[in-house]
Amino acid sequence: MSRFDRYLLSQLLALFGFFALVLVAVYWVNRAVGLFDRLIGDGQSALVFLEFSLLMLPNVIRLVLPIAAFAATVYVTNRLTQESELVVMQATGFSAFRLARPVMMFGGIVTALHLVLMNVLVPWSGEMLSAREEQLSRNVTARYLKAGEFMHPASGVTLFIREITPLGELRDILLSDERDSQTRTLYTARSALLARGNDGPVLLMFDGIAQRLSRDASARLSVTRFADITYDLGAMVDTAVLERVSIETVSTWSLVQMDDATREARLGLPPEVVLEEIHSRLAQPFLSVAAALVGFASLLIGAFSRFGLWRQILGAVGILIFLQLLNTSGASMAMRDASAWPAVYAAPVAGLVIGAGLLYLSQRPRRRREAAA
Repeated sequence: MSRFDRYLLSQLLALFGFFALVLVAVYWVNRAVGLFDRLIGDGQSALVFLEFSLLMLPNVIRLVLPIAAFAATVYVTNRLTQESELVVMQATGFSAFRLARPVMMFGGIVTALHLVLMNVLVPWSGEMLSAREEQLSRNVTARYLKAGEFMHPASGVTLFIREITPLGELRDILLSDERDSQTRTLYTARSALLARGNDGPVLLMFDGIAQRLSRDASARLSVTRFADITYDLGAMVDTAVLERVSIETVSTWSLVQMDDATREARLGLPPEVVLEEIHSRLAQPFLSVAAALVGFASLLIGAFSRFGLWRQILGAVGILIFLQLLNTSGASMAMRDASAWPAVYAAPVAGLVIGAGLLYLSQRPRRRREAAA
């Protein structure tokens, strides 16, 4: 690698890290607000919020990589043009394609990072996040059991706990169950414990009274004193674990190894949707190198101006928007028809072709002047 390549590549990587950090922070704050309200509102600690935030980061990072690569390339190219560094390199005989070599290296590094994120880290973090969400959904103590409040964990169920000791003992319990249309049951107990049963959590109540009131014309009231009784909380809290998994939590290699029957059973999705997901994970990372090349080639067309290259920058932004629209359209076509999977690669290929065409156009004026001379 020549000195110029090392210099330009180091500038691109440094600015890429800065823009990626800023964009990740913006995306993360936008998602963390809702996550914070949901977790803290359910009684979870700040450590749980931090854990969920870290598991969300891979998915956030993979969204901002093409934009960060584009922004870094445009910023560095604009600065080198204003400082006449690129003009000097062109005067020494460097062609536009030779100048773009470190940009392609930079795009290749970002693409490799994007491939690892899309195919390994994002599915792994999604699986871990789903497992933690399932674990928290089973923890009814944090979600429903709060001292000094009337709680309604399900329709027709009212629960009141006067005190919860540091050891987890529940004191002075009132539980009203009106889900049965024929009978209304009211439980009162001096103390209770929460335990895990075969089908979900159960409430063990001690030294209490169960009052059952018939809702028919007789309106009969029966009172039963008990030393201990078990109440099934799984009936009012949905703790069922779905056998199907989300496609975002399955690695690309696992998706490739599944046959159509297994995909239908585990994911519940048609084959064309699964095929589109596989090709999207392989195609989208190449948008990073395409965005970097388009950003560099668009600014290379413009000549030096004291007013800057704002027109070329706007043109590069327009091309990037076009590539994103093309990427969305290709994904929609592939999801409707399995045979249209090559459309997923249309955006990266179009970006590389447009970038190469702009590099070629950036050399034509100079060649014409040389021919005239």
